[in-house]
Amino acid sequence: MADTKKGRDKKADDAEQRQQEREMQEARTRADEAEPVHDEPGERLGDLDEALENHEYPATTDELIEAFGDREVETQGGWKSIEEVLIQTDDRTYTSADDVRSRIQGLIRR
Repeated sequence: MADTKKGRDKKADDAEQRQQEREMQEARTRADEAEPVHDEPGERLGDLDEALENHEYPATTDELIEAFGDREVETQGGWKSIEEVLIQTDDRTYTSADDVRSRIQGLIRR
C-alpha cells in the first residue's frame, strides 16, 4: 500500500482493531483463571496476625519458627504449619510483622 494519508489511516485502523481483538482474547483467557489469593493478611493468616504484631523485631526465621512453628495457615496445597512454610527459606532477619506476613504470603502462593 502506498504511503498516503488514506494508507496510513487504514494501517492505524487495522492496528487499533488488532489491539481490541487482543484485549478481548485476554479478557476471555482471564475469565477462565482461578480467583486470586486475597492480599488481606487478616483473611489469610487469621489469629497469627495479632501474634506477629506482638512479637519483638528484628527476628530471624529460626526465631519465628520457634515461636509460631506449630500454627497453621491455609496454602494453595492445603493447611501447613508455619514451620513447613518458613523452612523453605534461608535464615533471614525480619524487621516487622508486615515483613514476615509478606514473606509467608509469598511462600503460600507458590
